[in-house]
Amino acid sequence: MFALAATLFVLTHSAFAENDAETCLRTKVWDGYADGWGIRTMTSTALDAGRTRNYLVTLYKGNEYQVNTCGLDAFKNLDVLLYDSAGTLIQRDTTTDREPKITFKPEKTASYYIVLYAREMASNKPRGDVAMAVVYR
Repeated sequence: MFALAATLFVLTHSAFAENDAETCLRTKVWDGYADGWGIRTMTSTALDAGRTRNYLVTLYKGNEYQVNTCGLDAFKNLDVLLYDSAGTLIQRDTTTDREPKITFKPEKTASYYIVLYAREMASNKPRGDVAMAVVYR
């Protein structure tokens, strides 16, 4: 009985934390609509310290893109990086925070990798929830 209760607590706590990251991101996305941004992709995940999550996206010439993120307080420094399909770093955020953002306007339509990197975690936090959206105009 105790094991079941503990499992339910962990699952419920994780779901609430992820919802907090998603709520933060949705606010940014909705605010962006006023400036002409539309949503292309939105997702959420959990990242362990020092780990990455990679997303393959096609970005189209003529559009401007912004990658917005919201990491919860488990992160001290969350990074967002953009690579081309050959693995060349195109752009990265230069902040030291948990809500990095980059803006990019591709010179040609191509596939790119968006990488979320849990560079530094808050003390005693081995894992954190993060939400990411790619918006365009």
